[in-house]
Amino acid sequence: MSGDGNSSLGHKAFSRSRSHFADRITADGRDGWPVAAGRYRLVVSRACPWASRSLVVRRLLGLEDALSLAVADPIQDDRSWRFTLDPDGRDPVLGIRYLSEAYDRRETGYPGGVSVPAVVDVPSGQLVTNDYQQLTLDLATEWTALHRPGAPDLYPEKHRDEIDTVMAEVYEDVNNGVYRAGFANGQQAYEEACAGVFRRLEVLAGRLARQRYLVGDTLTEADVRLFTTLVRFDAVYHGHFKCNRWKLAEQPVLWAYARDLYQTPGFGDTVDFDHIKRHYYQVHTGINPTRVVPLGPDTAGWLTPHHREELGGRPFGDGTPPGPVPAGEEIPVVGRP
Repeated sequence: MSGDGNSSLGHKAFSRSRSHFADRITADGRDGWPVAAGRYRLVVSRACPWASRSLVVRRLLGLEDALSLAVADPIQDDRSWRFTLDPDGRDPVLGIRYLSEAYDRRETGYPGGVSVPAVVDVPSGQLVTNDYQQLTLDLATEWTALHRPGAPDLYPEKHRDEIDTVMAEVYEDVNNGVYRAGFANGQQAYEEACAGVFRRLEVLAGRLARQRYLVGDTLTEADVRLFTTLVRFDAVYHGHFKCNRWKLAEQPVLWAYARDLYQTPGFGDTVDFDHIKRHYYQVHTGINPTRVVPLGPDTAGWLTPHHREELGGRPFGDGTPPGPVPAGEEIPVVGRP
């Protein structure tokens, strides 16, 4: 998610820019960035669904010790993502006040937006990648030497074609579809995007009525990518983005599926509803100029029984759940149900 041009959102046609810095961190280091414990720092906003993918995958794979975490303030200023949650407003590892400083060290005068997730090379302070689509796949497949014992296979080779197909559909109609609806600058563009969101959600509900997870009988990257939109749906997309045909909590299958994932270690324990709501409603002044943040919805329902285990499935396959959230990474009480 970029912090560039927030006041213009809703006033011009919405188009998501491609990741400009697409270097990959790989086991063989072919792009010049070899996988190495402690070398890189993951910069996220807990408000951002694209960054939240990397938070979930990092937890599920047990990469917390290998890949350190910097959490930006959900409220941006004109220089975008900032480290005002840290003492003295500086990231304690990178020593910078703004994520843009890491971008500048990589490419001076870079004209695009400053987006998260971003991976920064700690020794040089340079941005390595902001390619949110590839990052989590590489964490699953290139960082295997650093995975925890019992880490699940989130991108199993035998299911990759199906996972890729599902993820592409979810991205176009749901992950990005809610943004095309919310930032539409005309009635027709809004209606087409909004209709596409709910058509796809209904197809997914049909699929998930028969099986616990999107592909196969275990958690995969496809579930991670759908979850990060669903967990924000009632809190921000239903009202703020006008995706209000129905609430997630009114769709029995998707609501149960989302609660199942939220209650799975590695998913809900990365979600901060306070950061989510304050970011969307206070930063997107183009569509919410008053910056008023709604009191609802009540998030207590996320902890209610879902009964999805009746469909079978093995969340972690032959593996095990991740351990406790590391000290210092817990979600504050205000951000939890």
